[in-house]
Amino acid sequence: MANHKSTLKRIRSNEAKRLLNKYQHKTTRNAIKKLREMEDKKEAEALFPSVVSMLDRLAKKNVIHTNKASNLKSSLAKHVAAL
Repeated sequence: MANHKSTLKRIRSNEAKRLLNKYQHKTTRNAIKKLREMEDKKEAEALFPSVVSMLDRLAKKNVIHTNKASNLKSSLAKHVAAL
């Protein structure tokens, strides 16, 4: 177990951040799945900007790699365009 005050605080803050990152990552994955399953072009075009925003936020916080976010955005844009 940690002995220093700052280390104990770091453990607490890391756990809180981990839970928030996990929640945001899971929410984004669900939104991506929902977008991929859509058949209606108008609905997909309406949802696409919010999914891109979620991906950018995760990449900015280093939850996912920047290149992975770009690859996902690209593939989703292709999907929406093909509808």
